[in-house]
Amino acid sequence: MTAAESLRDATARLAPASATPRLDAELLLAHALGIERSDLLLKLRDISIPEIFDALIDRRASGEPIAHIVGTRDFWTLTLRVTPDVLIPRPDSETLIEAALDHFKDRPPPKRILDLGTGAGALLLAALDEWRSATGLGIDASERALAVAADNAQRTAMADRSAFRLGNWGEGIVERFDLILANPPYIMTSAMLPRDVLHHEPHMALFAGADGLDDYRRIAPQLSQLLAPGGIAAIEIGFDQGETAAALFRDAGLNVAVRQDLAGRDRCLEVTPR
Repeated sequence: MTAAESLRDATARLAPASATPRLDAELLLAHALGIERSDLLLKLRDISIPEIFDALIDRRASGEPIAHIVGTRDFWTLTLRVTPDVLIPRPDSETLIEAALDHFKDRPPPKRILDLGTGAGALLLAALDEWRSATGLGIDASERALAVAADNAQRTAMADRSAFRLGNWGEGIVERFDLILANPPYIMTSAMLPRDVLHHEPHMALFAGADGLDDYRRIAPQLSQLLAPGGIAAIEIGFDQGETAAALFRDAGLNVAVRQDLAGRDRCLEVTPR
């Protein structure tokens, strides 16, 4: 087969398992060749298909996420390592960074940043890349996730400005932070998920009780003692949790605004001190 024919065949094989089969096939072929997808498309007529490509397509067809197969995921300005021990960073979560940028547009930049449930370190490292004089702390309940985050800090040359600690949200932290970021679990335990998410991503980073609000209930009472004056907490929510999640933080004595993502869905709580 030519490269173009191989891509068409791979696309057909992936169609039952993926909403973006052609894109997945191109990404996996580029990975197999050790080149960027943009270079693949430019050089398609001259490419020979490596033997490993067929095995990569089989893995994706079985439901394994692209990010786990290639080992990385782009987020904001960074390329981060991901493993099955962390939630794969998603574009929707970039809404939190946008909220922080808007908040500090006419204010002094944040000096200290806290990332609750840091996972791969995506939110913390993206924020540190925006504010080069800031330092930050990432908290997670998984030691394996913390190892991935620390490795990403090294890969992005931000290890000297970041620290990672095992913990349960903000418990035991006595410091105040100018910016707090959090993408807690918010999926109801009864929710139906795509198999690549359900079978390949850590459940402790996905599910949050019968109504999906359990971890917001834990975080909300802690924020007033963690936020510095003039600071903001940007907290990810499910698209249908704008009112229910916000109410928990308002009941804790905080100001809350709901921010939408690029698709127009509720995605982020902008929480500030009263």
